[in-house]
Amino acid sequence: MTHQSDNAPTLLLVDGSSYLYRAFHAMPDLRGPQGEPTGALYGMVAMLRRLREQYPPTKGYRLAGCVFDSKGPTFRNAMYADYKAQRAPMPEELVQQIEPIHEAVRLMGWPLLEVPHVEADDVIGTLAVRAHARRVRTLISTGDKDLAQLVNDHISLVNTMSNEVLDEQGVLTKFGVPPRMIVDYLALVGDSVDNVPGVRNVGPKTAVKWLSQYGSLEGVVAHAEEIPGAVGKNLREALAWLPTARKLVTIATDCSLDGYVQDFDADLCPQPEDAAALIPFFQRYGLKKFLHELQAQRPSRQGSLLADSGLNHEGAADLPAQPAQRAGHYETVCTWGQFEAWLALVDSAPLTALDTETDSLEPMRARLVGLSICVEPGHAAYIPLAHAYPGAPAQLPLDAVLQRLKPWLESAAKPKLGQNSKYDRHVLQNAGINVRGYVHDTLLQSYVLEAHKTHSLDSLVVRHLGRNDTLSYEQVCGKGASAITFDQVALDLATRYSGEDADLCMQVHRTLFPRIEADAGLARIYELEIQVSRVLQRMERTGVLIDAAALHVQSAELAAKMHDLETRAYALAGGPFNLASPKQIGEILFDRLQLPVQKKTASGTPSTDEEVLEKLSENYPLPRVILDHRGLSKLKSTYTEKLPLMVNETTGRVHTNYSQATAVTGRLASNEPNLQNIPVRTTEGRRIREAFIAPEGWLIASSDYSQIELRIMAHLSQDKGLLAAFAAGEDIHRATASEIFGVTPIEVNAEQRRMAKVINFGLIYGMSAFGLARNLGLERDAAKLYIDRYFARYPGVAAYMERTRAQAKATGFVETVFGRRLWLPEINSPNGPRRAAAERAAINAPMQGTAADLIKMAMVAVDSALAREGLQTRMVMQVHDELVLEVPLDETEWVRTEIPRLMAGVARLDVHLLAELGMGRNWELAH
Repeated sequence: MTHQSDNAPTLLLVDGSSYLYRAFHAMPDLRGPQGEPTGALYGMVAMLRRLREQYPPTKGYRLAGCVFDSKGPTFRNAMYADYKAQRAPMPEELVQQIEPIHEAVRLMGWPLLEVPHVEADDVIGTLAVRAHARRVRTLISTGDKDLAQLVNDHISLVNTMSNEVLDEQGVLTKFGVPPRMIVDYLALVGDSVDNVPGVRNVGPKTAVKWLSQYGSLEGVVAHAEEIPGAVGKNLREALAWLPTARKLVTIATDCSLDGYVQDFDADLCPQPEDAAALIPFFQRYGLKKFLHELQAQRPSRQGSLLADSGLNHEGAADLPAQPAQRAGHYETVCTWGQFEAWLALVDSAPLTALDTETDSLEPMRARLVGLSICVEPGHAAYIPLAHAYPGAPAQLPLDAVLQRLKPWLESAAKPKLGQNSKYDRHVLQNAGINVRGYVHDTLLQSYVLEAHKTHSLDSLVVRHLGRNDTLSYEQVCGKGASAITFDQVALDLATRYSGEDADLCMQVHRTLFPRIEADAGLARIYELEIQVSRVLQRMERTGVLIDAAALHVQSAELAAKMHDLETRAYALAGGPFNLASPKQIGEILFDRLQLPVQKKTASGTPSTDEEVLEKLSENYPLPRVILDHRGLSKLKSTYTEKLPLMVNETTGRVHTNYSQATAVTGRLASNEPNLQNIPVRTTEGRRIREAFIAPEGWLIASSDYSQIELRIMAHLSQDKGLLAAFAAGEDIHRATASEIFGVTPIEVNAEQRRMAKVINFGLIYGMSAFGLARNLGLERDAAKLYIDRYFARYPGVAAYMERTRAQAKATGFVETVFGRRLWLPEINSPNGPRRAAAERAAINAPMQGTAADLIKMAMVAVDSALAREGLQTRMVMQVHDELVLEVPLDETEWVRTEIPRLMAGVARLDVHLLAELGMGRNWELAH
């Protein structure tokens, strides 16, 4: 839907009740200065401000209203006693925010409507009909599908969360029926949110099919006897109910609004924001983003207000110290005079934002197309170097430009800023330049501040600069089969896009970095991430050597084993079937063999996922055969077949990409290919590692931390038993088994030690008695007994868990030993399973996060030592708690001694860190 012209007024109605629930569930558990919940309030203010920006009065939206449900029963409760009866009470945390939300709505200038005993949908429907009578169009902002029934040629819906606008064609496309049939559709499928039953087992597809065939609900009812099968029987059983269902889901459009809307134009006229009242309001609830925005509009008062603003732990939404520059001036540099002027500018700048444009997203293959630079917000330059579309203007020669830029690019004394600078360093190294001086990276700043959110520049600009009007890559290059590479983009568009990237990167940096500087722990973690980025780029550049011939042999062997498993599976199933088809597996297991169904998918069919097959394999042979076949198939398709194809034709090596900003715990992620998830529990999986080899005259070294998370648990919990066991050099699993099973350490057998190992690691991952019982094949009571004995032996661990849960609930995050902040948005969720999962994560995240910090510190320490000693040894992989290196034969003794020492010495905990190293001709032999 396009904006209306100035002489075509439109009524903008907000479904306030839909908004506040969406805000409550979308935001983390934010707290104001006095500890009160503010997440829904924050989200509500943000959504309403954004909506007014998108649909301002200057575009014809001169009438508006924000409509909320009122308390108490409505006419629907009189019609059907169980209407909304199943709904849980509004969460207390949201109840506390209703009054401030209403106050915020009024202060922001929105007419607020809450009509007693009338639902918001009915108020909206009535206003929309009245608007049409006055020749006023209506735009309804909502996420509620029920309101689609109101859509016609003068009423449209907009979902601001997805930017989806629904006119009549949009409703038909989305639901499969036109707006006039939405009521019939809802009557058939029911409305679980409002506890309105439909026809049993009739979903959207069936409802659309019937309505398309018979034209209306009345037509469906008239032909009910003709509809065969169980679904027809269900329909006939519901015939008496359907008229009531239809009335319940029909929005009333003739409600009395006396006393609430007397004068349509006056009562629905939006007002400007009351800035004088909003400033103390935002201070009162600690809404710093909106406070900063108002301060930017009222600069004379800014200094006195800053000290009073702030949230207890709202790091995930703490916003800019200054407003975003809306209009930027971006210069296309096509002459040497322009170039020299910009070179002088960046050469003397305290910090320069630098961005590359390329013809590929693959770092090792990407060729440079252009560069953008920015030293001050709002002003940037784009230097096109290789645009080659027909009629492209003359550009400065790439080699000559890089030769002039090289001293600046390679100088560590010239500070540079990037967004994912690791990629840009690869691109420039492809062009023969080893960039130095990247001291800041906005992607890593975002990751350090709010690891649980997205970190693309587009998302940072929306989240922290409040802008959603920037160019996207797809807008510039297109998508799918019609997409073009950046060298085909016109220079004016390329300049705007790339200049924007450098400019906004600088603006985001100025917003985020002060928040990091203000926290010593976050500053330490950020500096670590910057250092690790440099190490990773060198590791990615080096790559790892693969024995493609060995993988081809393994691939053939896996194919033979898979064939044998298929033959066995066919015999057990009584005939051939596709072992890769969940549908056919389900038919074999649950229809033909009548195995017990364990759980069902969202569509209601019996699940055949790994968990189900593992459970069934305890008593039936076929599920185990299917699982084994799946495991071998994954090895073959993911590794033995794919890895040889990923060898770089120039280097002869495989080059993975390590992502620093993926795992919320701080761990690295590896992709294209993923070298961190190679399964090592099976013989076939371990053989994959045999194909990771050293060059002739070199060895592979593998050095990893021993029992790192248990050692961190001992440090964090300060449990005397754990500390003593590690101090004495005891086998911690044997010590635990001794306590749990009531035997001396020397009497512990292999099975008892195995069970103790599961318990040791399971509990630090928050495993319950149920989970432990399933994992060990025990009765739940026995598992609970073992857990009780464990906590009796290590009471400090139980105290740590309880303390950590409480801290997480109070602050919304936990921290590693070194200050990395691990956010837990669901820790106070009203949804029980989500809250329980967040509580488990709260216990484990400090350990997993601290382990991630330690291995990153080790990477930096090892990298520095290798450079300092002038050695040829090089790191080639990082996998969880393990560093993998290539070592020349004449450096093996140094590596064998110094690498474990360096890793163990990166930090001092109350438990001694231990790293163990092995060497061999390949990765597997190094273990």
